[in-house]
Amino acid sequence: MKDTTEIVDLLVIGGGTAGIVGAKTAARLGARTVLVEYARTGGDCLWTGCVPSKTLLSAGHSAAERSHSGSSTDFAAVRQRVTNAIAAIEPEDSPAALETAGITVMSGTARFTGPGEAAVHGTTLRFRQALIATGSAPTIPPIPGLDDAPRVVTSETIWDLETLPERLVVIGGGPIACELGQAFARLGSQVVILARSEILPKEDRDAAALVRDSLRSDGVQVIEHAAVERVSDDGTGVVSVVHTGDGQEFLADVILAAAGRRARTTSLGLDLVGVNCDEAGQVVVDEAMRSSNPTIWAAGDVTAHPEFTHLAGVHASTAASNAILGLRRKVSKVIPRVTFTSPEVAAVGVTEAGTKTQTTSTIQHAHTDRAITENQTDGFTRIIIGKGGRILGGTIVGPRAGESLAELTLAVDQGLSTRAIAGVTHPYPTYNDALWNAAVAHARSGLESPAARVAVKALAGFNRWRADGLKRQRNAQ
Repeated sequence: MKDTTEIVDLLVIGGGTAGIVGAKTAARLGARTVLVEYARTGGDCLWTGCVPSKTLLSAGHSAAERSHSGSSTDFAAVRQRVTNAIAAIEPEDSPAALETAGITVMSGTARFTGPGEAAVHGTTLRFRQALIATGSAPTIPPIPGLDDAPRVVTSETIWDLETLPERLVVIGGGPIACELGQAFARLGSQVVILARSEILPKEDRDAAALVRDSLRSDGVQVIEHAAVERVSDDGTGVVSVVHTGDGQEFLADVILAAAGRRARTTSLGLDLVGVNCDEAGQVVVDEAMRSSNPTIWAAGDVTAHPEFTHLAGVHASTAASNAILGLRRKVSKVIPRVTFTSPEVAAVGVTEAGTKTQTTSTIQHAHTDRAITENQTDGFTRIIIGKGGRILGGTIVGPRAGESLAELTLAVDQGLSTRAIAGVTHPYPTYNDALWNAAVAHARSGLESPAARVAVKALAGFNRWRADGLKRQRNAQ
């Protein structure tokens, strides 16, 4: 095995969002950085996640508008649109771009072999610090017959479909299931979503209900509390039959398994360097993103943190700067999330009042002028408020909810009150008026308490007395 003589400051394993951001952060700090990627840089987000799925959702939205005129979907054109979006963004994540940023990129798989050492295709790399950013992969649920079904895809392999499936059965009810289910329904597939519990189980129930209604209006059969019992062949060898525990059967040309992911840690040799994983195989990290080995860090889907691209980047930047500069900065616990269905569901922090000291302020978008002008009033903005009017979190449902969430996220992160939001001038008319009005409504409610009414009455009375006194002085002159 070939040995490298020079020790690198940071070895990054994985070339997705976490790996790229972590490597760039270290390189900007002057660290000698090596990034190892076994397939292609850019990761799931670029190739099979955020970029293609949001492009597909946009294509589905356009297809839904065209369907009113009787036009059918050109699936080849949709596939080309996805390819073009990836091609437009890919250069920013390419090995050439990373090399330009001062990062050495190696193609291959990396495995830790001992303290401060890792093997990459016969070469031993020595490192001072390392960042694990290998991400996660979709899992196929252990359902009898599913492995033998004619066509089963995941969020990674669904992009290999060359023709639009006539009948698509989705196993799962989370964001990926809802987003892809709605997109394919709008493109023309007959879609069934089989959710083990409820769709979007982590979200506000009113928000999930709006998404459920929207999916059904797009023709999606949303079956909740549906346990898939087994999958069989209809006898043709090309069509599957999905059986639920309550006796329902659904024909599927394609089955999309969207029921979970698993961290990619099994082949890294973590036991050789004292890096602990939890029962799910995820790297255990502290609030500074450091593993049980003080020289090895982790970020992104390989950890137990929520699987969001934006979170992977922020955590990787924190981990890399901590590793290179010897800092112990902690990551923020305020994590925004968006489900990009139509309508979008955006949430951050506390999304349900859970104690007597917590209250809610909700503005229905039927009372938001921009939503009225756009004829898209099926949505709401709801904020959760704690002691002193402090904003603890909330949910926004509607077009571009993810954009409106930014202000709410800042408010939660900085501990702002409804008075702070209410006191800021907002542009009109925007969907964000709903957030401002929710804050205004709560801030005004504080004036309705007995003590506040007494104080306001006294202040107004004093101001009248002073004004009358000034008037008398002017008249006397």
